[in-house]
Amino acid sequence: MDSERAVRTHRRGWLISEMTGNFVDRRALLERAVAGSFALGLAKLALAVTESHAEGESAPAPAQAQPSPQGMAFGQTTLKAEAKRLADQPFSKPTMDALPAPFNKLSYDQYRDIRFRPEKAIWKGEHLGFQVQPFAMGWLYDVPVDLWIVENGKATRLVADSNLFSFGPLIGPGPDAAPFGFSGFRIHGPINRADAFEEYTVFQGASYLRAVGRGENYGASARGLALNTAQPAGEEFPFFRSFWIERPKPLATEIVVHALLDSQSTTGAYRFAIAPGETTVMDVEATLYPRVALSHVGIGPLTSMFFHGQASQRRTEDYRPAVHDSEGLALVNGSGERLWRPLNNPKTLQLSAFMDKDPQGFGLWQRDRSFRNYEDLESRYERRPTVWVEPQGPWGDGSVELIEIPIEDEIHDNIAVYWKPSKGLAAGGPHVFNYKLYWGPDVPTSWAGARVVKTRVGGGKKPGSIVFVIDLTGPLVKDAKDLPAVDLSASAGKVSNVSVQRNLEISGVRVTFELAPGDSQLVELRCVLKAGDQAVSETWLYRWTKP
Repeated sequence: MDSERAVRTHRRGWLISEMTGNFVDRRALLERAVAGSFALGLAKLALAVTESHAEGESAPAPAQAQPSPQGMAFGQTTLKAEAKRLADQPFSKPTMDALPAPFNKLSYDQYRDIRFRPEKAIWKGEHLGFQVQPFAMGWLYDVPVDLWIVENGKATRLVADSNLFSFGPLIGPGPDAAPFGFSGFRIHGPINRADAFEEYTVFQGASYLRAVGRGENYGASARGLALNTAQPAGEEFPFFRSFWIERPKPLATEIVVHALLDSQSTTGAYRFAIAPGETTVMDVEATLYPRVALSHVGIGPLTSMFFHGQASQRRTEDYRPAVHDSEGLALVNGSGERLWRPLNNPKTLQLSAFMDKDPQGFGLWQRDRSFRNYEDLESRYERRPTVWVEPQGPWGDGSVELIEIPIEDEIHDNIAVYWKPSKGLAAGGPHVFNYKLYWGPDVPTSWAGARVVKTRVGGGKKPGSIVFVIDLTGPLVKDAKDLPAVDLSASAGKVSNVSVQRNLEISGVRVTFELAPGDSQLVELRCVLKAGDQAVSETWLYRWTKP
């Protein structure tokens, strides 16, 4: 199995025709030595517990970019020209041959025994507000990644050797050149405290990246691109083969990372301007040069985990009320309608498409921030970030696609969402998609209408019926003199006992109803609160499937 597939587990049901794919546990790989510490890597792989370092403390000299015969000038058009040049050539996956033991076949424990030396962080002690720590190549991460540092218009390649990494007893001293290559990097800065540098962004594994806002732990992931997701022929995983990291200017509030994407079907030039904070914001510029026509392409893809919650149809014996990195899919479509779709862990793979034109935003939202609704002292799901994709400019016709994959425990990512252009992308390009990625406690859109606080699902009064309870709050319902009307519809089955009442506990309202699905295997539900003809709430959507 290719490493980039293994990194994100080659998810069960990812191939619709093959519902028994193998998994690599993403949470089993994580050993939190400190409760609430950030997970390192996109497979939640902990190389080591990161120690925070004050900017001005005494430390050995940091690593420097090493002179290389491959040194190059780097400007605004360099990466696009390189992506176009690469697209005009046959695809060739980068490899490293003839690695000596044990580096040619590292186990998980051996890989964890390769530790970056924190005192060697790029720009350590230079008072820039940003530091970079590379990841070693090895274990699942067997594709070498070039790392370049850009300063004054010149890029210099970093060299992976024992100057940057230490080796534990499972590895031994190793040759001077070890560990031979990089697999990605992480960015540190004073995101939580002015006197401590902590990790808040990771690029590692295929085209995966993660980030957090202030006080958060890693949760949902983003990717550079998704190709053929949940298609019968199997998913293709593009990967970032090279990164160019610009040296920040003094007093800079953001760091700029350029990435070269490659795969069998396409290349791409990416620019990430990353500004950490309460909400960490990334300005993303993506330019694609397909080698072939792309019929099923996902722009701004996100992945996450939903095991169970109060909106779940599948019951568990878990003592925790909810276990998920993300609670629901939120959308603001091109007409300004706000949609909320609680996530589910279905019995069979589910694919939903929300048709639209020029979407204003979509993302995976962790709305519930109360510890008592998770009761997990280790995972702290209430601290997982909401991730929001905000297109910059028109994206045309297409759909937001949501994929929900059945899982039996919480160690697997089973949720994916992305924008799928209706016409695909023609070979050649360039095809440009610019957007912002927000990683924080909330979505960056304000609205006076009511939003769903919680969806609860349980057994109805009659055998085979299901009761739904939806709590909503917001200024338009909190201060309303009269209760709003409920506009509720179902694609199949029969809805009954619809009611709306005030819920003083949340300064909002509660909607309840029962669904009798009958012989239906699937029912699409839609609910919105109205005052006259005016919607005063977001539109609640739910897909019920026969258990």
